[in-house]
Amino acid sequence: MLFVYDRPDHTRFTVESLKENQLATESNLVIFSDAAKDSDAEQCVQKVREYLKTISGFRTVTIIERNRNFGLSASIIDGVSSIVNNYGKVIVVEDDLITSKYFLQYMNEGLTLYQNDLEVISLHGYVYPVQVPLPETFFICGADCWGWATWKRGWDIFQSDGRELLLRLKEQRREFAFDWDGQYGNLKMLKRQISGEVNSWAIRWHASAFLQNKLTLYPGISLVNNIGGDQFGTHTKSLVEFQTDISRRPIQLKRLPMQENMQARQTFVDFFKTVHQSVIRRIIRRIVSMVS
Repeated sequence: MLFVYDRPDHTRFTVESLKENQLATESNLVIFSDAAKDSDAEQCVQKVREYLKTISGFRTVTIIERNRNFGLSASIIDGVSSIVNNYGKVIVVEDDLITSKYFLQYMNEGLTLYQNDLEVISLHGYVYPVQVPLPETFFICGADCWGWATWKRGWDIFQSDGRELLLRLKEQRREFAFDWDGQYGNLKMLKRQISGEVNSWAIRWHASAFLQNKLTLYPGISLVNNIGGDQFGTHTKSLVEFQTDISRRPIQLKRLPMQENMQARQTFVDFFKTVHQSVIRRIIRRIVSMVS
């Protein structure tokens, strides 16, 4: 599944990288094209839709053009629900993700390898640009959103009610762990979703999995890079700390024990601490430049 909106160049880069995948010609590509939310977006949405009609290189290409603006969150929730209910499993990409040519291989192998393991809720293709080596694959508690896959049984636990998720986090006294030991603002994001300041499906997907102690499989080398952190991004304007190289070799999958890799988790915590410090330094430099 590919979700697109009003970024023709990003969409083209995403599709071209997917076409480089060895399993592209065996894959059914389903594209959800959201409608323009206002007149300013209409021209770009039309450009995207014109490009979509030229796509080839996949087993089939199905284009679903929304006749009204859903917004990313509602579009993904509705789209994933409809497709996973029909096919039983799904691989999901958005229009600002560049994938390794081994991305689809990893996803398909993982979906097969762990399809009967109820502890595993999803697979993720992106991994943070950490400074220490990671295992070839490993589990982290929760779920993620930059190139991922799941089964119907996994998506069935998705809870759309952010208030209910926040209540359960407090009842379980897991706010600190949910925030990567205080190094990343997941709780703040969830509260902003509840208040309507943001409309994030991803924070609810992560919280849904986290609260049920479900596991997501990650690769030790990233298979995805997000190119959406520019002036055209709807939700995120800067992703400089999250930029990473993508794997030039396939990921070797083997069955792992059904438990979170605590060493890998600590590596993530250390990365978020570094990102937090980097953001603070940028803010200080901006303030100094304004008053100097």
